[in-house]
Amino acid sequence: MTPRDDMPTHPAVRAFVDAVNAQDSGALWAVLAKDATVIDVGTERDLDAWVERELLTSNARMEVVRESPDGLSVEARFHNDIWGDIDTAWEFSVSDGVIRRFVTGPG
Repeated sequence: MTPRDDMPTHPAVRAFVDAVNAQDSGALWAVLAKDATVIDVGTERDLDAWVERELLTSNARMEVVRESPDGLSVEARFHNDIWGDIDTAWEFSVSDGVIRRFVTGPG
């Protein structure tokens, strides 16, 4: 499966992926609702700590390889300095242009 430059197609999900890949903390926090939640491998995590550890201070990168028709679920090759390279699945709940919740785990 080859990643495509036109994914993700949902604007909020695209902003999330672009912010992660650019390591742009301002853009990442801007696309996340102030009361957003994250579920990682079935467990709700502290959003601030999780984002800092898993995405921002560990050089995270996401390469989207597949998405659902609505663009709110993606499969991605994920890399960070903690876990190395893993295939992941992400599901996003979006309203008013911001991500209210995301769920991630092995894909």
